[in-house]
Amino acid sequence: MSDFIIATVSSCDLPKEYLQEHNIELLCYPYSIGGEDCLDDCDQDKQNAVYKRMRAGEFVDTSMINEYAYEEFFERLMSTGKDVLFLDMGKHMSSSHINKEKASEKINEKYKDAPNRLYSDETYSMSGGLGWIVDGARKQRDEGKSFDETIQWVKDNQLHVQHWFTVDDLKWLSRTGRVSNAAAMVGGMFNIKPVLFTDSDGRLTVMNKVRGRKKALLTILERMKLDIDQPDGGYVIINHADCLEDAEFMKQKVKETFPNIGQIDIFNLSTIIGAHCGPGLFTIFYHGTHRYK
Repeated sequence: MSDFIIATVSSCDLPKEYLQEHNIELLCYPYSIGGEDCLDDCDQDKQNAVYKRMRAGEFVDTSMINEYAYEEFFERLMSTGKDVLFLDMGKHMSSSHINKEKASEKINEKYKDAPNRLYSDETYSMSGGLGWIVDGARKQRDEGKSFDETIQWVKDNQLHVQHWFTVDDLKWLSRTGRVSNAAAMVGGMFNIKPVLFTDSDGRLTVMNKVRGRKKALLTILERMKLDIDQPDGGYVIINHADCLEDAEFMKQKVKETFPNIGQIDIFNLSTIIGAHCGPGLFTIFYHGTHRYK
C-alpha cells in the first residue's frame, strides 16, 4: 500500500464503515432538520431516519461547507507530511466548490516548499459517481500505485463514470427550484418520472420523462446496455433514498442483463443529495464508454 491520504466529502455516498475500514478521511456537509443542526457523517442509520422524517412531511435544509472548514481540514491532513488526494463533488454540483478552491490555494501556498502536496482538482462527479472514483483511487493506493499514478487514474476515468438518476416525487425538485410548482403538480397528476444523467461538464441533465416508476428504472437499464464498457467484471454502485426495493430490483436486472458483471453494491444516498431530490431518489453508477453532452 502506498502511503498517501485519500479524502472526500459526505456526498460521495459511501457508508461510514467503508470509509473507516479503508482509512479515507471525511469532510462532512452540514444540514438541519426540525431546527436541529447536523453533520452528514455517512452513517446510514441516521440517513434512514432523516428519510423517514421527510416522508412524514419534514424538510431538510442544507448548507455549504465554508472556506474555513475546508482550510482547517486540509491543514490537519497536510500537517501529517503525507501527500493528500482530495476528491469532492464537481463544481456544477456544489456551491461549496469556490470555498474549496480558495482554501486549497491558501494551503498550497503555505506548503509550497514542503515535500508533500495537496491535489483537489475537478471530478465532474457527484454522489455514487464520486464514490466510484474514491473507491477506484483507494484500490490504486492499496495496490501500491504512487500518488501521481493515482491522480492520473482519476483523470483518465472520471469522465467515464456514468451517472443515472430518477426521482419519485417532483415536489422535492420544485422546492429547490429545479422544476416549477406547476410542472411538479402536473407531473404528479400524470405519474411523470424524469430520467436524468450527469453530462461531460458535470451538470445534471434531463434525458427524458416517462410515465411510471418501473418505466423510469427500465429506461435507465436500457441506457446502461448502450454505454457500459465493463460488462465483464465491472464495478457498479447503486444508491437510493429510502427505496431499497427498487434498488434490489435493479440490482437483479443488472445481473440478469450482464451475467459476468462484477460487484454491485447498494448504499444509501447522503442526506445532502437526498434533501434536494427527496425520498425515492434512485441512482446507479458504473464505468461507461463516455459521458454524454
